[in-house]
Amino acid sequence: MPFIQHWLTLRRTFVVIFVLGLFLMASRNVGDPDFWWHLRTGQLILQNHAVFHTDPYSFTRHGQPWVSHEWLSEVLIYLLYRGASWLGLILAFGAVTGVTFLLLYRRCAGQPYLAAILTLWGAIASQSTWGVRPHTLSLLLASVFLVILEKSAIRKSVLWCTIPLMLLWVNLHAEYALGIGVMAIFWLGLVLDCVFGFSHWPETLPRLKRLGVAILACLSVVPLNPNGVRLFVYPLETIQSKSMQRYIDEWASPNFHLHEQIPLLLLILAVIGLVAFSPRKLRPRELLLLTVTLAAALQSGRHVGIFVLVAVPIMSELGIAIIDENGWGLRERPGPPGLTAALLNMAILIGFCSFAVLRVLYVAKQQSEVEAKAFPAAAVAYIDANHPPGPILNNPNWGGYLIWKLYPDYAVFIDGRADLYGDDFLDELASTYLVQSSRWERVLEEWNIRTVFLPPDAPLISVLAKRAGWKQLYADHSAVLMTRGP
Repeated sequence: MPFIQHWLTLRRTFVVIFVLGLFLMASRNVGDPDFWWHLRTGQLILQNHAVFHTDPYSFTRHGQPWVSHEWLSEVLIYLLYRGASWLGLILAFGAVTGVTFLLLYRRCAGQPYLAAILTLWGAIASQSTWGVRPHTLSLLLASVFLVILEKSAIRKSVLWCTIPLMLLWVNLHAEYALGIGVMAIFWLGLVLDCVFGFSHWPETLPRLKRLGVAILACLSVVPLNPNGVRLFVYPLETIQSKSMQRYIDEWASPNFHLHEQIPLLLLILAVIGLVAFSPRKLRPRELLLLTVTLAAALQSGRHVGIFVLVAVPIMSELGIAIIDENGWGLRERPGPPGLTAALLNMAILIGFCSFAVLRVLYVAKQQSEVEAKAFPAAAVAYIDANHPPGPILNNPNWGGYLIWKLYPDYAVFIDGRADLYGDDFLDELASTYLVQSSRWERVLEEWNIRTVFLPPDAPLISVLAKRAGWKQLYADHSAVLMTRGP
């Protein structure tokens, strides 16, 4: 009993429940349209013992160069699926996200209470980009890099851990550039700290040299991937795509008219308020990191996560300064809790852990139902059974699902690999889908489209329903399948 009384303090109980809560927030069903082609690619890489360099899935880009920059993530996803099915994927990626935000929490001042509130706020603001997807692994590595950069002031050798981590990251996802970018901004921030008198050159120069060498070493391992030096420019090409911002929600700027974006808006306003009213003034390095990541988050919702990882620890420092100045700090009773309190804490932990287990099992059990709601499962089963004529023009959000369910019997018109298809092709598809120009008929002729597979509310479906030679093969609440005669 003395051990239980010593360990099960209110603070430790709170932290365990908080971490489990983050894990439960992140344990969610697979709903990302790209997941399915990631899954198929991981399977084929393992079967063929080779990484793809040309497109195997579409008839519109078949054989053209494709930068398979997420190949290792895809292999891991398929191995998890093959070994532990949906439960394994949900557990693994829930844990990855949980660790990402646990590291964020540990970087915050005011633990456990203020830090927990701010970390939870940041988690809610960024949760739209979570899920079973390679991006989740990038967010974890970004969190690790920020920990390393902050710890490197005291533990100098920890900085060299970035090199093997970068080698891993560059094979997991092209967002490796995020890690190098954060390191470069951190380096420049250290310089500005000295320029504006927040640090002294003699103390900072050795750190600048170590960080500069680490950056060069990280850059040197970037070509150690199946795509070689091509991966140096690939991230820049991706973020410059205008059509990705127009047609892919997570690449668009946050829309603060939507209620799900309100936590992010309030977080940004809170940062501004804390910077203005806190007696603690930001160092140039902190201000630079905050400004750059905020600009990235406002440009694309996909980058909200990195803004949260930078902003929350800064908010905690500023908030603690206000609390200390006004004497608002909470006082905890010193010493271990009494036996009754310790047993109550144990009961709470057991109850919450039991709830966590049941919740994850329930989420995994719901996967089939979620899949049927998010994707045209019934319509795809009809295609698989009845084999309508191809080529098929499909909804871009369904391309990955078709790759998993119907490849190699059917090639897709398009899927979520927007970088492969390019801006002009995406613009042309959008105008065809919406029947916005006379060219839509030529697109169908150019690709010899025999079957159209789109949602019931697609304008093209309404137009084809009135055209001679087209007939409806299948329809339900999520999809319509129309074909034309020879």
